[in-house]
Amino acid sequence: MAGHRAAILFNRDFHEARWDEPIIMKLGNPGERGILVPKADEKVTKATGTVETLLPKNLIRKKAPKLPEMSQMQVLRHYMRLSQETIGTDFNIDIGLGTCTMKYSPKIHEQLVRSEKLSEVHPYQDESTIQGILEIMYRDEQYIKAISGMDKVSLQPGGGTQAIFANVETIRAYHESRGEGEQRNEIITTILSHPGNPGAAATLGYKVITLYPDENGVPDIDALKAAVSEHTAALMITNPEDTGIYNEKIKEFVDIVHAAGGLCVYDQANLNGLFGITRARDAGFDMCHYNLHKSFSSPHGCQGPAAGAQCVCEKLAKFVAAPTVEFDGEKYYLDYNRPDSIGKLRKFYGAPAVLVRTYAYIRTLGPDGMKQIAEMSILNNNYMLKKLLEIKGISLPYAKGKYRLEQARLSWKELTDETGVTTDDICRRIVDYGFQDYFTSHHPRIIPEPFTPEPVESYSKDDIDEFVDAYRQIAEEAYTTPQVVKEAPHHAALGSRIQEDGLIEWKKFATTWRAYIKMKKDS
Repeated sequence: MAGHRAAILFNRDFHEARWDEPIIMKLGNPGERGILVPKADEKVTKATGTVETLLPKNLIRKKAPKLPEMSQMQVLRHYMRLSQETIGTDFNIDIGLGTCTMKYSPKIHEQLVRSEKLSEVHPYQDESTIQGILEIMYRDEQYIKAISGMDKVSLQPGGGTQAIFANVETIRAYHESRGEGEQRNEIITTILSHPGNPGAAATLGYKVITLYPDENGVPDIDALKAAVSEHTAALMITNPEDTGIYNEKIKEFVDIVHAAGGLCVYDQANLNGLFGITRARDAGFDMCHYNLHKSFSSPHGCQGPAAGAQCVCEKLAKFVAAPTVEFDGEKYYLDYNRPDSIGKLRKFYGAPAVLVRTYAYIRTLGPDGMKQIAEMSILNNNYMLKKLLEIKGISLPYAKGKYRLEQARLSWKELTDETGVTTDDICRRIVDYGFQDYFTSHHPRIIPEPFTPEPVESYSKDDIDEFVDAYRQIAEEAYTTPQVVKEAPHHAALGSRIQEDGLIEWKKFATTWRAYIKMKKDS
């Protein structure tokens, strides 16, 4: 039945909408309006003063901001067109975006975060008026303590990599407090851990030592023994790494680093295969972090929204990022009075919408439900792998015959060698089947022609079969009509290859309209 369903879908003439739609800054005409902003009530201005009296002169605009002037209909039409050119998790099966953990986000969570009780909260409100959201944040911290086994949690980080950065700052603060700050100047990590680990360590001035995998696909323990010394500040490691292979010797890794006087940090940005099964503290780790938007079900994409959680053991509790949320028995409050803290990481106190979704997700599932998520993710992943490995040209490097957890890193190398079609070609071709392009791997690609899917707990057997059948058909195309694959996508909003220099050359980065205009002028 699933195969019949997949065949019907793959025979459809999928064509994504293509609108010649300018960016919104180029739209509109002077004088057009979508909304008229009312002036402040006279009672308010009498009580509080005017803009001119409330703000310093240097903060008052000389000219009005150059915003697009558009009617409501124009705005609606613009964003509806853009939505038709977008493939997302609500539109298709997003198994291909491994490590991004594209699980289904319950729509009731969106009702919660769109409530005026949250959406209208202002970051400068008095704490007495936001007791509800502070209570949710406090409870999140307690739940995450239980999930990790750690003693203190900070919700300050704006995402996983910022939580990694917070952990490296904490490593430095801890060693400095013991008079070993200058001595312990090396951090050990692994090539298949998230690149945020070496990135944060290097940013803060540490020498980075990178471990490579052995024949079983896990970091080489002999290489670790050779790397540790009196200079070791910490080990930062993911387990399982993005290969999905669980390192059964992880406790031995921790003991080796602790014996050398270093700290151990568990990168648990993706917890989906471990909920209720293992905890960072039980393996002896001193710190860990989570991506709340991935593992705890907030939409992941378009650079946000994101939220991270920094988790530490008792001896490191005083160093965590501030503020933390505390409860004195009567009220909840933000605790800035933390003299040993590494400080604030971002404006205000995090991403409340993600924190509310996290709270709802945990409360809905409970401990048994969280464990079931991990078990379903592992089951889905291993079923998917069995089906994918039946496709000609694909392989699963390392640890032959060993089960993976929640995701895996496969390789199209055999297919590339025989047809010339690369993983990047396949990644673009899959869009023609109505799927989002997939995640290959972080650089460097030590697994050739990589492909990293992750089916999570959200997808059914039918979904997985449909996903696998698409790749089976593309593999057949690679062997029979390779140009069809190499010239893809054919039916996407962007029909031609994207020029990638703006993604890899920092001088061409343009994250805002003004930055784009400036970059164009400079070039």
